[in-house]
Amino acid sequence: MLLTDFLLLNYKRCQRRAFLDVYGNPSQRDAERDFLLKLRQENQIHIQSTLEKFYPHYQQVRPLANDWASKAQATEALMKQGVHCIYQGTIFLQNLPTNRIFPTDESFYCLGNPHLLVRQPGESKFGDWFYRPVSIHLGRRPKPEYKIVAAFYSHLLGYLQDIPLPIPILILREHNPYIVDLSQWFVKLEDTVIECVTMLSQEEEPEVFISRQRCSLCHWHNHCYTIAQSQQHLSLVPGVTPSRYQSLQEMGLMTVESLAGACPTNMGEVIGTEVANQLQQQAQAIVENRPIRKSQFKDNIHTLIPTAKVEFYFDIEAEPERNLDYLLGILRVERPSQTQTFHPFLAETPEAEGEIWLEFLNLVESEENAPIFHFSEYEVETIKRLGKLYKTPPKQIERLLSRFVDLHARVITCVILPVESYSLKSLANSLGFHWRDPGMGGDQCVCWYDQWLKTSDQTFLASILRYNEDDCRATFHLKNWLLEFLG
Repeated sequence: MLLTDFLLLNYKRCQRRAFLDVYGNPSQRDAERDFLLKLRQENQIHIQSTLEKFYPHYQQVRPLANDWASKAQATEALMKQGVHCIYQGTIFLQNLPTNRIFPTDESFYCLGNPHLLVRQPGESKFGDWFYRPVSIHLGRRPKPEYKIVAAFYSHLLGYLQDIPLPIPILILREHNPYIVDLSQWFVKLEDTVIECVTMLSQEEEPEVFISRQRCSLCHWHNHCYTIAQSQQHLSLVPGVTPSRYQSLQEMGLMTVESLAGACPTNMGEVIGTEVANQLQQQAQAIVENRPIRKSQFKDNIHTLIPTAKVEFYFDIEAEPERNLDYLLGILRVERPSQTQTFHPFLAETPEAEGEIWLEFLNLVESEENAPIFHFSEYEVETIKRLGKLYKTPPKQIERLLSRFVDLHARVITCVILPVESYSLKSLANSLGFHWRDPGMGGDQCVCWYDQWLKTSDQTFLASILRYNEDDCRATFHLKNWLLEFLG
């Protein structure tokens, strides 16, 4: 068995992903998404900037295809020379000493590829120096999987250099270093390795659990999602978290249908009455394929969701890596004439963000009584950010935000729909609205904008504008449905 850093990283994120990476059918993997390629490129840029800033005199271990043993030998040769910093080194070990973590099987190997090995003063088998691992990540915080892998590197380096475990370091997005506490994370590494090796050696396939944000970036997503649908898996019910799922299983509730028909009193004793009612009603909506008005909603819907002669529907496209909101899309609707006009305020360069902000303000303030409908808190936070960045008077921002109506919050308050997710796309699709580019999402717009900046190809901008307009129209469609259903 070959235990690698990449396998441990994926196991910590999702046990099933690690299993499928080893035993899965490659033909069932999803095609590589543009967004993942972009993230990989951004991560490499971050690594290079870290090298230039902190370790400009590094020596790189040249790629030797998949010949791990040769790369490991080349890495160890540089360590013996005592070079200051080694980039893309490889640690490939067999027959580690018997301990709690690793099997004694001679066919068991460990492979680690730390970003950097940095020389430190001290004693090792090489001389009066040793090497500590440095991992470079684009994340803003030191995630558990980063620390597990860093502890793995430390363990391999301790054995290779015949020294106590060297303290690993993580360098994150803002180049801020983070020292990994091995007194805590080495124990967690031991548990993780034992669990992972046991699962793989016994070929125990973990069950499916669809976690929307985590699974959306996995190359096994469609394969697992198809299985979950065929099983009526409870993870497809909004609100079923891993801990709640375990509680529902212990009550003998294994499918969406069984959850819909369960005794709410018994469920409430285990997971709380409010949560039990919420999950059961959600399951009932899915099984019966119908929306359910929440019993506690008693307000006048026209007070909660206003209607006016002129209404605005607002959606944003952003580039998180640049901290840039490059498209402020507004659909202007005149109710009496049923006229709809889309106004895209698009920054064709990052420097034009301030210009489109002023253009946006001019439009929305031309109708000072028009409500501004949006979906989620992001639009509110963006208005605050842009107002502060471009020195818009705070009173002006307050007046503007007082007109904002978050339809996501209204949906959650008023109604339960037969959906697997309360995203705009999931809700609007379930209500009969369809985007002109099926299967596309906001992450694809990020890639299109990046490609526009590199190529000046207008087709990328056209695709972004089409997607953003459909988002605005989907918000309009959702608002109309809510008024009709709850009116």
